[in-house]
Amino acid sequence: MSQRNSQSAKTAARERLRVEREKQAKKEKTKRQVIVAGSIVAVLAIAGGIGFAVMQANKPGYWEAAKDDKLVKPANTSGANGSTVVLGKDSAKKTIIAYEDSRCPVCAAFEQTVGPTVKKDLDAGKYKIQYVGATFLDKNLQGEGSKNALSALGAALNVSKDAFWDFKETLYSKQWHPEETSDKFKDDAYLIKVANTVPALKGNSAFQKDVKDGTYDKWALDMSANFDNNKYGVQGTPSFVLDGKKITGSDGQNAPSTVAEWNAAVDKALKG
Repeated sequence: MSQRNSQSAKTAARERLRVEREKQAKKEKTKRQVIVAGSIVAVLAIAGGIGFAVMQANKPGYWEAAKDDKLVKPANTSGANGSTVVLGKDSAKKTIIAYEDSRCPVCAAFEQTVGPTVKKDLDAGKYKIQYVGATFLDKNLQGEGSKNALSALGAALNVSKDAFWDFKETLYSKQWHPEETSDKFKDDAYLIKVANTVPALKGNSAFQKDVKDGTYDKWALDMSANFDNNKYGVQGTPSFVLDGKKITGSDGQNAPSTVAEWNAAVDKALKG
């Protein structure tokens, strides 16, 4: 083999090696570009997911949005936004403001113990009751049962004052009132089930439709604001106010918890 042929072979070999290296370099470059592009897509997807999650978190919840709903006032109410609910005989000279939260276990205990006495006094014209529904336990305990139950009470009030009272008492009964940490009242079906034990509401399709449609959701929020913004320093439930002063039991702090305490405290308050 001549020297010339040997040199040509070496040159050809070097050229093939150079071409192969260029091909390999192109492959590596393309691979890096694919990886970078994939990483960018992944970052964008993560960012987009975070952005969507933040957007969803910042969206108003159902009850927050309900504040802007059109107000529908139940029948048997008064006041600018229909959130004044007065029960009892018109001839009664004094009005006790009663603050209650439907989820409140102490309210349930009061209604089960003292409720029948209050109803008897109302029927006798001893005093009137101005009902103020609160919903602060939804915030304290998490949930929406207080608001949903108050809306359903609005639907009952639209039927009649007696239907409202009977439904309220039934919601507080031992049979139907849930544990404090349970949010059963958020379920429309449960509220309707309870209502079906109240004669005026049993099988009442108009009442049931109002509950399911949330007809009085906005009203419930406006009613609850009367508790939040009360001028008597009331912060818990049940609470009762007559002539600007709280009605308390023997401890001088909390609402009366027995019939005897209630009668003594109310009789004293009525005398001024």
